[in-house]
Amino acid sequence: GTTLVQWVWGGFAVDNATLTRFFTFHFVLPFIVAAATMIHLLFLHQTGSNNPIGVNSDSDKIPFHPYFSWKDIMGFLVMTMALIMLSLINPYLLGDPDNFIPANPLVTPVHIQPEWYFLFAYAILRSIPNKLGGVIALVMSIAILFIMPLMKSNFRGL
Repeated sequence: GTTLVQWVWGGFAVDNATLTRFFTFHFVLPFIVAAATMIHLLFLHQTGSNNPIGVNSDSDKIPFHPYFSWKDIMGFLVMTMALIMLSLINPYLLGDPDNFIPANPLVTPVHIQPEWYFLFAYAILRSIPNKLGGVIALVMSIAILFIMPLMKSNFRGL
């Protein structure tokens, strides 16, 4: 509890050390993810993936390069172009108009709502009057995503 909080904060309160740690973490994390992705693709290219359909002959297999590597590169380029268009060409496209209202620290806004990616959690918490019940419902709404793949089903697909 307290020891972990003080370790993450770097002291007894959120300070410059905390901001520096989180900035460093958010700066380094994409490079770690990119390196892990490259290592994963390297191992997949060297050893090959598993054999779910049971075909053992090499004549029915498709080589990783150039087919799958070009597909991965094209997907990466499409996503990079979409990110560039959203962040550089039209950065306010997905923004909330309330963010352009000048802040007044003396007046609380009439209606405060979270960003769109937190609206599901906000709706769950607001729909249950009991605070503990709302938190339990929120945790269960996320836990169901981890539980569903483990459940036994007779559905085999189309």
